[in-house]
Parts: sequence; C-alpha cells; structure tokens
Amino acid sequence: MKFFKLLIVSALAFQSCQGQFEKINGVSFVSSRDAISEAHVKPVVAVNANYASVMPFGFLRRVDSPNLIYDTDRQWFGETAVGVKQYIQELRKHKIKVMLKPQIWIRGGVFTGYIKMNSEEDWKVLEAAYSKFILDYAHLAEELKIEIFCIGTELETFINNRPVYWSKLINEINSIYKGALTYAANWDEFKRIPFWSELDYIGIDAYFPVSENKTPSVEDCLRGWMSHLPEIKKNQEGFEKPILFTEFGYRSVDYTGKEPWRSDRDMNEVNLEAQTNATRALFETFWDEEWFAGGFIWKWFHRHEQAGGVENSRFTPQNKPVELLIKEHYEAYN
Repeated sequence: MKFFKLLIVSALAFQSCQGQFEKINGVSFVSSRDAISEAHVKPVVAVNANYASVMPFGFLRRVDSPNLIYDTDRQWFGETAVGVKQYIQELRKHKIKVMLKPQIWIRGGVFTGYIKMNSEEDWKVLEAAYSKFILDYAHLAEELKIEIFCIGTELETFINNRPVYWSKLINEINSIYKGALTYAANWDEFKRIPFWSELDYIGIDAYFPVSENKTPSVEDCLRGWMSHLPEIKKNQEGFEKPILFTEFGYRSVDYTGKEPWRSDRDMNEVNLEAQTNATRALFETFWDEEWFAGGFIWKWFHRHEQAGGVENSRFTPQNKPVELLIKEHYEAYN
C-alpha cells in the first residue's frame, strides 16, 4: 500500500509538463451557508487553479474543552459532510482536484495550537472525539477518491502532549483511506513534527515573516525567504518528502510580510502592492523547485463577484491585482 501511495505522490507532484513540473496550484475554498454551482466554480477555473482545499469544521468551546462538535444542522452547509460532498462533486465536474482538510475552530478564533487538556480523562475524551471527526472524513475521502487528505491543522500542543495517539491515528487513517496524506503545520511548527515519515507531504501553513517594510518590494521578500529556506530544505531532504504549502498568502495591508499570520481587524490600511510583491516573491522562491509540490492560496470565497476588491484589506486575492498574478503564474505551471 505504501508503494502505491508513493506512486500517487510522484504522479501528483512531479509529473513533467513541457519541461516544467506540474504543481498543485490550489485555492482554499471557503465553506459557506450555500450549496455551490457551476457559477461558483468558474472563477476557480479562470484563475487556472487545478486543486481546491475543501474544509469542513469541528468546534471547541475553549482550548481545554474536550468535546468536539461537528456535522450538525447548526453549522453552515459547506462545513458539514453533506456540504463537503456537494462542493467536491461540483469542483470535480470542472476537473478540479481536491485536498480534504477537516479543521477545528475554537470559539473566539483562539489559536488551535494552544489546545491542551487539564486531565488524562479529558485527553482521552478529546482523542476519541478527534478520531471520530477525522476518520469520518477519511471514509468520505476514500469514497470520493480524494487526491490528498489533511489529518490536522496547526495542533502543535496536542501533538507534543500525545505523540503515541497521533501515530495510532495515522495507522487508522491508512486502513481506511488509500490516497496521499499530509498535515498542515504552522510555519514555526513544521520542524518539530514527529510523524513526517508516516505521511506523503510535509505540509506547511506558510506564514513566514519575510519583510518588516510597510510596502515590501519583491527583492525584500526574496531576501527574507533566505532565512527560512535552509530549514525547509533540510526537512525535505531529511524525510525525502515533497513540501506542500497547505496554506499560503498575504493580506492586502501595510506590513503584510512582517507577521503574515495576523488577521486582526484593526489592521485595515489597504496596500495592494504589498500583497502582490510578497506573493510574487513566494512564487519565485519555490515554484521552480522540483522538491516543492505547490500550495493553496488563502483564501477563496464562492461568490467571486462579491469577494475581495481594491478596498479590501483581508487575505483573499479575489478582484485585486494579485489575482492576475496568480492566474498568470498558475497557467505557467499547469
């Protein structure tokens, strides 16, 4: 089975296409209240994406709460199993491949990397709940023959405290799902993940700081990447796994390269040039590397005509100058 999965990864990440390596040119397709239709997928096709990340959610009330709630009638349609299936089926009609990426949301938007239980009993409850959450979606991934399945997103404290559980969980997933596996590590977490050898991609949410300038130039950001590239390459070589940016992107805001993970709403000074320059530098740093599989831009909303725009300071590239850059870049690597 492992040999078969390695063949899948090789086919997905390293196929040669007219002298270039075919990349995962992805968008992070945001869950919504609505079902989607061809009209919602056409803009994904138009930006030359060949992959979409589909993200169902489970919810915790606090970082120390073990009760994970998911797939309920109180959630948005796109966050549920039925919604996920409908999204994937519609994307597939237009030849968009899929990474299924179940995620946890903590009330108030608290960082998931802080999840930590207060007792052994609570850890056991959380483990049982998380296993059910992930294995339910592993069954769906296998049913729909999903290309990539992401087993978790930014859960460092959970992993550090329960490493045996995570190895057992990966074995259980492998008994159900036969496609390629990854985990979405935070940019400052990926070097400490203990189970990369058990997965097919080293997944990174790539919010690395690259420039402290208000409007960073492409050259500023290229220099900034040089402080991170050796560690990324070291992990790739050490585990002999391709690097996949499970999320990447920049806000269209001043100082976008300083702390790219920040989503504070008081950061609202729109800077479209900063977003475009930082994105171009990321593309120039990684997309030509044979060991780099590609990535998923954060984030893409289904109602394209209403998303983003030149007065929007958030992450989405939609209806901003950076969208044209992504379109041209993805076209060159399809």
